[in-house]
Amino acid sequence: MAAWRLRRWRLPTLGTRQRGCAPRHGDPGRARRLLLSQLFQPLNLQAGGEAGWEGRPGEPTCRSQRLMLQAGLVHPSSPGCYCYLPPTVRAMEKLVRVMDEEMRAVGGQKLNLPSLSSAELWRASGRWDQMGPELFRLADRHGKDYCLAPTHEEAVTELVASQSNLSYRQLPLRLYQVTRKFRDEPKPRFGLLRSREFYMKDMYSFDVSEEAARQTYSLVCDAYCSFFNRLGLPFVKVQAATGSIGGTMSHEFQLPADVGEDRLLLCPTGHFAANVETVNGEQTSCPTCGEKLTQTKGIEVGHTFYLGTKYSSVSNAVFFTPENKLQLAEMGCYGLGVSRILAASIEVLSTEDSIRWPSLIAPYQLCFIPPKKGSKEEEEGAVLMERLYDDLTEALPHLSGDSVLDDRTQLTIGKRLKDANRLGYPYVVVAGKRVREDPPVFEVWDQNAGGILFLTKEGVIELLSKVRVL
Repeated sequence: MAAWRLRRWRLPTLGTRQRGCAPRHGDPGRARRLLLSQLFQPLNLQAGGEAGWEGRPGEPTCRSQRLMLQAGLVHPSSPGCYCYLPPTVRAMEKLVRVMDEEMRAVGGQKLNLPSLSSAELWRASGRWDQMGPELFRLADRHGKDYCLAPTHEEAVTELVASQSNLSYRQLPLRLYQVTRKFRDEPKPRFGLLRSREFYMKDMYSFDVSEEAARQTYSLVCDAYCSFFNRLGLPFVKVQAATGSIGGTMSHEFQLPADVGEDRLLLCPTGHFAANVETVNGEQTSCPTCGEKLTQTKGIEVGHTFYLGTKYSSVSNAVFFTPENKLQLAEMGCYGLGVSRILAASIEVLSTEDSIRWPSLIAPYQLCFIPPKKGSKEEEEGAVLMERLYDDLTEALPHLSGDSVLDDRTQLTIGKRLKDANRLGYPYVVVAGKRVREDPPVFEVWDQNAGGILFLTKEGVIELLSKVRVL
């Protein structure tokens, strides 16, 4: 595309600030430039990675695990446990903000329940023994038993049951949290896809009747569909078994992938979708249209359950009806695997050697690449690149914390561009040979679309003004 020459317009004068306000960093009034060399993101981007980066001996690996290790997104701590490094925390915080928006849209109220859960609650529901060795168990100094909760049905139901004057007017209650969960996996594998410590968004609903509870169930399922659509992920909602959670109805939200551990049966015209655990082993055709079912593997990233009174009857979670009688609340529970969605997104969207993020949750939206030190473009290009960085963050302040300057100018532009591609920045702005033109022209790489634009400074700012940051 030819250089995009927009009419010249004056940006707000740099260096100005409100009277009495001190500068935040260095130059008065300027946003601090985020330099790649100063980020705590230990990169290991050599082709294929180095020994030890693809898992422990004999441990199965997958694309997302390899890419996240190479990109310095996670660091293995112990089997099934990882350090989440700053870019991953940024992506996860953005992901949680999308979840918060969807949960608030269905009347969700956010709380936080203890990770340390009393064995008494779990014994009362029968799950202390039912969960078996997957439950992390411990005892305090007084000999009282606890577990590190993999889920919180017992705890949240006990909380609601403690409200002795709960009225039907206060229902439905839709309570949710985003917390660490724990599961003693016998064979942790595939990085964040199957770990012992993980993050989950779990919602618990309390309704006045089965009909109302099923309406809530449908509402939350629709919110999950909206959530995955916003991320641009190719999900499928399937009938599922209730397992150790219990209840009478369940659905999983799956991302089809070769590395998935669930087997799915899908109607090619979309009339039927189920986990193979729920169907007759001889079923080969769609019960609605008769088409032959196809089988694929999937990564479970969400799960919903209609629970009825399974837990409310144990804890006596009741409310007063309009007739002033006590009645058990009808429940549902709904989970989204936060850390698993991060890894699964990379698994299904990326190439073998380059990360691709859902654009909404990329740790950083933009990477600037100035000229190589000692090149013909260095003196003029470096100044123009810094000016573009500062002008862009002034004109588009929402991008100021989402822009990285790759200051490793001892490396060629090509090498840094290759690294930027592998790290998955949605946009990369390069000060190449054409910055010496009048007016200067920058290369803009749209990584998700796979295209290159040649734009003036004004054109770059106009293009990036459309980028949404959570």
